[in-house]
Amino acid sequence: MAADARHKIGLLDLATATAKMAPALPTVIRGVPGFLRKPTDKESIGFIFQRAAAKHPERPFVRFEGDTLTYGQANDLVNRYASVLVDRGVQRGDVVGVLAKNSMRTLLVALAAVKLGATAGMLNFNQRGDVLEHSLGILDARVVVIDEDCLEALDSLDEALPEKVVLHADELDRLAESASAENPAVTAEIQAKEKAFYIFTSGTTGMPKASLMSHFRWLKSMSGLGSMGVRLRKDDVLYCCLPLYHNNALTVSLSSVLASGAAIAIGRQFSVSRFWDDVRANEATAFTYIGELCRYLLTQDEKPSDKDNTIRLIVGNGLRPEIWDEFKDRFGISRVAEFYGASECNIAFINAFNLDRTAGFCPLPYAVVEYDDETGKAKRDSNGRLTKVSAGGVGLLLSKITDRAPFDGYSDEDATKKKLLQDGFKDGDCWFDTGDLVRQQGFRHVSFVDRLGDTFRWKGENVATTQVEGALGSHPDVDQAVVFGVDVPGTDGKAGMAALTLRSGKKFDGGSLASHAYESLPSYAVPLFVRVVESLEATSTFKSKKVELRKTGYGDGDGDLYVLKGKADGYVEFYDGYVDEVGGGKLPKG
Repeated sequence: MAADARHKIGLLDLATATAKMAPALPTVIRGVPGFLRKPTDKESIGFIFQRAAAKHPERPFVRFEGDTLTYGQANDLVNRYASVLVDRGVQRGDVVGVLAKNSMRTLLVALAAVKLGATAGMLNFNQRGDVLEHSLGILDARVVVIDEDCLEALDSLDEALPEKVVLHADELDRLAESASAENPAVTAEIQAKEKAFYIFTSGTTGMPKASLMSHFRWLKSMSGLGSMGVRLRKDDVLYCCLPLYHNNALTVSLSSVLASGAAIAIGRQFSVSRFWDDVRANEATAFTYIGELCRYLLTQDEKPSDKDNTIRLIVGNGLRPEIWDEFKDRFGISRVAEFYGASECNIAFINAFNLDRTAGFCPLPYAVVEYDDETGKAKRDSNGRLTKVSAGGVGLLLSKITDRAPFDGYSDEDATKKKLLQDGFKDGDCWFDTGDLVRQQGFRHVSFVDRLGDTFRWKGENVATTQVEGALGSHPDVDQAVVFGVDVPGTDGKAGMAALTLRSGKKFDGGSLASHAYESLPSYAVPLFVRVVESLEATSTFKSKKVELRKTGYGDGDGDLYVLKGKADGYVEFYDGYVDEVGGGKLPKG
């Protein structure tokens, strides 16, 4: 059925798809040598970009709100930014923090950092207070480049950053005007194994973890996802309105563009009402998505002009099977390069063969194994070994850690160790636990099913339940909080739901709790549903109670149920129609 993910991929599917992609084989072949690259090779993101600029300096590289920079112009400005950073003490091995919303400058500053052999720490501009302070502490940046429209985030810190660390973006621009535009000498010396980006992802301790992206893994993405999967042409324009602190933007989009010498058009942010206007204004032929973006576009009233666009290809993750065909048909999309990957994961799947309703193919070793529904962990048999599911089955995705697919890990060594499984199928093997359920479709294809454990995905972001529990639990009226994700029809991912017990003598104040949550958390992490209960210790373990609460969700259950209308109205009593309003993108507001 069209609404279902494929349970299995057949040989006939692959044969038919391979014949259709024959014209693209030269592009695919160009990506193959990238898999022979060694971590010690002197090749890096900055060097790839610099080489592209020298090869075709007049070709458009980046567009933003009506402005365009060619590869040559962009490389000159990147070098000027790099020169300013050097004057501020940045050296190979340092970290440059970037706290900025989408713009040309944000991308070029990140490129300037990696050209110097520094690591660009891409901060989530939604973070506030303790969470932002924690992230800044992880980076320990030599310099933090801060946009004017992100100063509010700095104001939420208990202690101001030292003046020598802060570099305001407008000051960077001013200094760059008289800085050197020469390519930094160090760029040609950087080895692929060195650090390129820190991407922040949810941590099971309640605070974000800094996931490391090495040049080596980014370059593998360029070869596998970019050249072999996405396969842009040199005259393509890839539109990306996802935040530049996302790997979908900084790795998938940028590497796909550089693999072919195409152009990237940056959107300031996603706007469902302006999306297609932005696509047309940028003359985009492709765009990057997350599933919810596609879902929101489908909620708009149909127009005769829906197919009147230049998009032939989309790349992203999370396009749900139930809307896959509808989205392609309504907007005239000929190819969906769906992929599966995570900021920290050492492998990726890409729908290189343009098959419907699959996250695609992966040539590197992985396993889909049986798991414990209550703990979310891989099951071991009586011999301590893992068991693979058969084709068509659903299981926990593990990726094997090898020399060809190393695990870069997190900045926190303990967090890295917790994600590894040793001796899975034989003594000495090592596997990365993705925490994701997938369907094993056969012929090395999978489809994404769900996220397990103490995180869930909402609004294209990973939400750590322990982080939200900590924030809610710090409210003076709250005694205990349990947080989990629940399905909401018409949305992708899971919406946050909390079960709370109140302190003795306290009454639920929906306005106060909502204000506290918005102050303590990014807006996407604020729970949409709150159930106030008498006790959270009704079963033998806290974990099993959480499982029981998740199954009940916002259906009929114990306690009083409240829902989030938005920043202004806070939490109000649950009412019929709320779930439909969330599904339609009308609530919550703010």
